[in-house]
Amino acid sequence: MKITQHIKNANETLFSFEILPPKKGENIQKLFQNIDPLMEFKPPFIDVTYHREELVLKQTKSGLKKFSVRKRPGTVGICASLMNKYNVDAVPHVICGGFTKNQTEEALIDFDFLGIDNVLVLRGDPIKGESTFVSNKEGHSHATDLLKQINKLNKGVYLDSDQTDNAPTDFCMGVAGYPEKHFEAPNLEEDLKYLKQKVELGADYIVTQMFFDNQKYFDFVKLCRENGITVPIIPGIKPIAIQRHLTILPQFFHLNLPQELVDEVKKCKNNQEVRHVGEQWAIQQCKELMEFGVPVLHFYSMGKSDNIYNIAKELF
Repeated sequence: MKITQHIKNANETLFSFEILPPKKGENIQKLFQNIDPLMEFKPPFIDVTYHREELVLKQTKSGLKKFSVRKRPGTVGICASLMNKYNVDAVPHVICGGFTKNQTEEALIDFDFLGIDNVLVLRGDPIKGESTFVSNKEGHSHATDLLKQINKLNKGVYLDSDQTDNAPTDFCMGVAGYPEKHFEAPNLEEDLKYLKQKVELGADYIVTQMFFDNQKYFDFVKLCRENGITVPIIPGIKPIAIQRHLTILPQFFHLNLPQELVDEVKKCKNNQEVRHVGEQWAIQQCKELMEFGVPVLHFYSMGKSDNIYNIAKELF
């Protein structure tokens, strides 16, 4: 079922979360162990991130060699497993970085074959060692380009223009929104222009980057509506879990942490106390968002679920 239909059918705020595919060689049971407790809250869908291939140099007996560190099993396999094991909609991320247009089409064909109705369309982040995003020379540079390709597939137009009997796909497309603006945008107003363009290209819903001050989200929604963006805007939530999040999250996600939260975390003697502070902050944050009437509370799990479980049991 499409995300938009899940939202339309719901009488209250829904619960969902995002997972990371295991690293190469990791047992998938570890992933399931983190997901199992969260199924108590009946998520209608689970997001699965897509990791671009990264090549790292390693010293071997025969000299330096390049090795792929793309995570395995991949997103296609994870989505199939989730749908089979939990009877839930899987939402794969589709990214520009590291993929050619043909590889993107092949992945989308696999998703469609599996009966996947939704995709989250993203540019993706720079790989380690790159200060700026560099696209594959045969791939896309922007999420808008990906949206155009998926739109064509939804109309039965594939890259091989000689084929005339292609079955159209019917993907519901989500995109990212940034309440505190994308770090590459000069300002929030300019960032909203690109977001509106994504909606005009067919984006059906928006999932926001994590934020810790609800007013940022409220202001973002207001600005979106004033600019004619009417699709559902799903807030992304990430509970603080370790002391280092005070520096890691602003550094990697280019966001601000409220001083009140920073002060509480700094009082903590260990990460167990930090985790409790993060849970309590997220619970209050989510209660206020639910009162605001958000369609879904979407949690970024980062491979852990115990704190999200503790938060969800207070809300759902």
